[in-house]
Amino acid sequence: MASEPEQLNWSASLRIAHPSSIASKGLQGDKILLPQSALEQLLARAPSTYTPSTSHTFTAFDPFNPYAVSDARRERAQYRETSQQLPHPLMFQLVNQKNGNSVFAGIREFSANEDEVALSSYLIDALGIQAEEMQEAQKTEEGVVDLTDDEPTKKDGQALRITVKAKQLPKGTYVRLRPLEAGYNPDDWKSLLERQLRASFTTLTKDSILSVHGVKGEEFRFLVDKFLPEGDGICVVDTDLEVDIEPLNEEQARESLRQIAAKSQRAPGTAAGSSVGHTIDIWKHIDGQVLKGDYVDYDLPSWDRSRPIAIELTIHDDREIDLFVSPKSIRQRALPRETEHIFGDFSSPKDGVKRITIQTTNAELEGAESLLVSVHGFSLPGEDTAGSVPARYSLRAKVVDTSGSLAAPVDLSSSPPKSANEEQCRNCQQMIPKQTIVLHENFCLRNNIVCPQCKNVFQKRSVEWENHWHCPAHPESYGSSLLSKAKHDYVQHTAHTCTSCGPSSPFTFPSLPELARHCTTICPRKLILCQFCHLEVPQEGDPLDPSSEAETVLSGLTAHERADGGRTTDCHLCGAIVRLRDMAAHIAHHELDKARKPKPELCRDELCGRTLHGIGPRGQINGGTHMGQGPGNSLGLCSLCFAPLYVNMHDPEGKALRRRVERRYLTQLTAGCGKKWCQNEWCKTGRANRGLETLGTSVSTALPLVKPLLEAITDHSQSLHFCVDETSQRRKKTAEMLAAEGVWDLEWCIAAMEAEGGNLNKARGWLADWAPTKISR
Repeated sequence: MASEPEQLNWSASLRIAHPSSIASKGLQGDKILLPQSALEQLLARAPSTYTPSTSHTFTAFDPFNPYAVSDARRERAQYRETSQQLPHPLMFQLVNQKNGNSVFAGIREFSANEDEVALSSYLIDALGIQAEEMQEAQKTEEGVVDLTDDEPTKKDGQALRITVKAKQLPKGTYVRLRPLEAGYNPDDWKSLLERQLRASFTTLTKDSILSVHGVKGEEFRFLVDKFLPEGDGICVVDTDLEVDIEPLNEEQARESLRQIAAKSQRAPGTAAGSSVGHTIDIWKHIDGQVLKGDYVDYDLPSWDRSRPIAIELTIHDDREIDLFVSPKSIRQRALPRETEHIFGDFSSPKDGVKRITIQTTNAELEGAESLLVSVHGFSLPGEDTAGSVPARYSLRAKVVDTSGSLAAPVDLSSSPPKSANEEQCRNCQQMIPKQTIVLHENFCLRNNIVCPQCKNVFQKRSVEWENHWHCPAHPESYGSSLLSKAKHDYVQHTAHTCTSCGPSSPFTFPSLPELARHCTTICPRKLILCQFCHLEVPQEGDPLDPSSEAETVLSGLTAHERADGGRTTDCHLCGAIVRLRDMAAHIAHHELDKARKPKPELCRDELCGRTLHGIGPRGQINGGTHMGQGPGNSLGLCSLCFAPLYVNMHDPEGKALRRRVERRYLTQLTAGCGKKWCQNEWCKTGRANRGLETLGTSVSTALPLVKPLLEAITDHSQSLHFCVDETSQRRKKTAEMLAAEGVWDLEWCIAAMEAEGGNLNKARGWLADWAPTKISR
């Protein structure tokens, strides 16, 4: 049987902070914020753990003094280390003093104002706190006093106070959830429930309502009604929790099965459902269909980025379908939706064609990996879409001419000339033959009417004319149906609240395009690809804090990246400890250092693939000389090439050295080195391997050829021609091919091959780290 968790004896009565003051914190699930003083009080009440010390040293202890020995033993016996540690995770019980409602919660951080506690929306609902109470408390905090109240002091600070008590719960092993509505398909919410419990919940409270938000904006609500071990709450952190979903009754179970079966018949990809999105290209159009309220998502991975691109949607059924486009980049990761998109078209086009043209100079295309395109079947909030028929459409992505043929104004002068036998009707502006113009105008004036704003012609008694409308605030918006008018009012003239930021007034916007602009710019829940943790995470930050936005603009890092980039790591070049967000600037300093580095000196031997002084472990030039392994000779040869010429004797004028050099040349020309890999043109074997004729078959014939080489021995600009080992010769050839690419100088290529033992791939990495480039890449 699991032991009862150790309890903390701490409680406090705190005032609830208004949601507008904590909107940027993004409190989710059962998380709360407590003031700093609460942490200090909890630490003071935490149980103390005593451990005998074995690591303390006493500087006054003398082991040869018997009195000091006894004193040290007595002091060690009395000394005990005291450590205070809070239980993990910390859990609390919240009690509404007004109605007695109780709920368990976990802590997010201790950053609330003194005498305040910040609650998530889940906790506010569980405690039974009404919006009117929150508004009344906000007025009280701001000093708004009702002068008509005879006893105003009774309301001060009492309306919204709750009791927060430390309460450790046992780790749960089983929980039973009951759906509050029929038709919940586990495929829609199972993974979302698991992710929400893991990310946002520390505890679960019996008889509470757990809400899970789906990817399409739907909400799944469950009643928590049973635990194991039994009790009023459990802890769901660091435990294997078995979740059982049971319907409230048999009638709900049958209705759920019926709705799931009906929904499967309208699943994406079926004849009665929406199409399945996929990757598209600019070479062909795509035919599809979409149900009301559904999205069909497409991905355009490549196009000619030097020319503008147009996304064109053709609607076949005269239905309300919207088109949204968002470039996918490290700063935009979410699929386009009506509440979150970069480019969108909510209009009701008369010709059934919607077109979004994106210019090459648009800043949103910077760093875009692809274009995300979504086709949305529009539906009004609360509209029943159960029996709707899919709307058919065609989608096409194509590049357009830079002259702007899609947006260029129509040149009326280029229109076909009027016929001499035709005359324009004064009512409908159509060209009519002259012999019938009088009859046409009489009929047209009796039956037709022209809209003075859009110049469209309608029958006077038609439904289209009765429903025809123009928006005074948006002159370009008009239509001829009740649905188009309701859609325009919903999109452009209805207040929309950002569900991620909160219900307070700064996050309520007068139209959907403005809400979408907020969700794709400063919204804390906007998804980004963090350049440090390489995960898709919310960008976080405070949208009401101008300094936070300014720091984002100046540093190019979101609030999440600034926090995540505070972690440190070792620089792979110099080993220094650097913060992740400062690594780019640190590497830039290395690039400046590389630009000033001198080229390494090479061994004077023409076939040798080594530097003169060696390379250090971190790209240091003359690394071998600094470690006492330099050549130490006057010929300009590396230590390995000079080794056969080395003699331990005093030779201040170098005469003996010249004789040894002469002897080696003569030996190479007359006898050769006998190595099958040798390519030395001053060696008999090397010339044979290269297919060249023999030089100096005897000493007498070879000596005149060697004398010019001996005369140039002191000129370090002239190469020497000694046979080398196969590895060194191969490195030299590989370095020459690497230098032929034109990125790095030959000296650096030879140094890279020497540092990496001849491995070409590692040599390229060494060059990228330590060598300056000849051209900008």
